Amino acid sequence: MSKRLVIVGGGHAHLTLLMKIADFVKGGYHITLVNPTNHHYYSGMGPGLLSDTYKPWDVRFNVRKMAVERGAEFIRDKVTTFDPNTATLYLESGLEVQYDAVSFNTGSSVPVAPYGGSSEGVYSVKPIINLLKAQRAILETGKSKPIKIVVVGGGPAGVELTGAVRRLTETAGITATITLVSGSGALTDFPDKAQQTVDKSYGKRGISIFKGHLKTIEDHEVQLAEGRRLPFDFLFVAVGVKPSPIFEKSGLPVGLDGGMLVNDKLHAVDYPNVFGGGDCISLKDRPLDKVGVYAVRENPILVHNLMATLKGEPLTTFTPQDTYMLIFNLGDGTGVLVRNSLCVTGKLVFKLKDYIDRSFMNKYQVSDERQNRSIFVD
Repeated sequence: MSKRLVIVGGGHAHLTLLMKIADFVKGGYHITLVNPTNHHYYSGMGPGLLSDTYKPWDVRFNVRKMAVERGAEFIRDKVTTFDPNTATLYLESGLEVQYDAVSFNTGSSVPVAPYGGSSEGVYSVKPIINLLKAQRAILETGKSKPIKIVVVGGGPAGVELTGAVRRLTETAGITATITLVSGSGALTDFPDKAQQTVDKSYGKRGISIFKGHLKTIEDHEVQLAEGRRLPFDFLFVAVGVKPSPIFEKSGLPVGLDGGMLVNDKLHAVDYPNVFGGGDCISLKDRPLDKVGVYAVRENPILVHNLMATLKGEPLTTFTPQDTYMLIFNLGDGTGVLVRNSLCVTGKLVFKLKDYIDRSFMNKYQVSDERQNRSIFVD
């Protein structure tokens, strides 16, 4: 019987692996992709999706088609736990899947439940399709009345979502009060120029920014730890991400953030046939920021090391870069570029981001994806 490689999740760190499936099939290996949806939405273009700068078909990968066209089996399901000792995955449907090697790219989520965030109109920044659902709801509700929108989170995600939702309401002619609750401040981990640019841009566009920390979410009202209450029609929660809970549930060693603890070969520290990439892992001895650049750089390492594991050959090492560039989309046709202490702002910065993002999409999208103009495709 041929060896079986199971790919769990069609996210950023697995895109090259999906493109290379035919190489594994030619080698005599059985390949299975397990993913809860047919499509994966690119988080780097999520705020642009919310603002309607990009259409859904511009920002999604048809991972099912990528896998099946190259000879893989596709199982639309979700891994809930697994047993690394018996090499068995347990799926939400009750199905059990055996593997010789497995790679996880199950991403992360924004914890809303601890705040009581079950109210209507509450959207976490992940999964990205939430932003499309929020966009549709805002456009529908905003037709008939002024609306209140609150974004909680002073990091890049919260800042970008705030600018995006302002662009959406302005373009649609919707009257909206927009407030960014920025924690200790907007972009406080970045150069002063970045913070000043956001303050100036959002001030001109009628967006209120103030410091505060989320305590609870009640019925269409946010209560902050500092005592203030903010009513909302729509709330976006971007208070930080938490890796998939699969690994803790399965008894694997995890990092401080709960991500699967991996070594510099990107496999679990105690299990050399269990690999992972992206937000769901924690690199031993060097925790990484949850940014897409690392997931992209992990792609070729995972492809090589998974093939080498199946063949019984030596593995290669993942060496993360020390610095990286980030570009934030402010939603008004301008961007903020940050690399270490360097900060550049303006329209050309957004054009650069747009070029990089579209180039990334073009590299991995199946040829007919943009011809599928369905708005909600999962």
